[in-house]
Amino acid sequence: MSKIVYNVTNHPHHFFIWGLNYMNENLEKLKELPSFTTEEAVKLGISKRMLSYYVKKGELERIARGVYCSTSYQSKSPDFDWEDLAIAATNIRGGVICLTSALAYYELTDEIMRKLWIAVDTSNSKAKFPMTKIVRMRNMNLGVQEIELAGMKVKIFDIERTIIDSFRFLNFETAMKALKSYMKGGKGRPDLNKMNRYIKELRTSKVKDYIRALNV
Repeated sequence: MSKIVYNVTNHPHHFFIWGLNYMNENLEKLKELPSFTTEEAVKLGISKRMLSYYVKKGELERIARGVYCSTSYQSKSPDFDWEDLAIAATNIRGGVICLTSALAYYELTDEIMRKLWIAVDTSNSKAKFPMTKIVRMRNMNLGVQEIELAGMKVKIFDIERTIIDSFRFLNFETAMKALKSYMKGGKGRPDLNKMNRYIKELRTSKVKDYIRALNV
């Protein structure tokens, strides 16, 4: 007896069922992520219309334009408290964690982080994200490092750049408190050579006076 080869493409109903199963499998994969974009979903065969359908159904949440997450997602990362910040940083083009958010990460401030602080280049005029303070800066490559936060790879300014930027964009009390903590060696030996290089690059000579005063 000859073996019958079943080709789903010759049977529209079966092809539809196969396509639905394939889409559901890919959707489940996306649901395991902290967030995903419309572009990522479309690449896996899930249309914008289907995303809207799952949002109305309550299975997905639209957390920003073109960004979704599963309503049942539960982080497995030990630093899940930073998840919102990591999601913002990964979904903003060229975004770097900065200022109050970076100070909080480095434990250099006790201020409550009411917004997520993300820096972008001055040329990025369209950057926006819910509950996020967008700060447009120059010298975006200065002091940038990549870390893993809540299971995601994100960019953040290093401690030295963060402190100097605090004097440029935040109130003096917050910036001075961070500098004092840094100079006491709470985060390791202060790298004054790096600080001086950043001060020169960012043209913030007054910070050098504050450092001298703390060294007296």
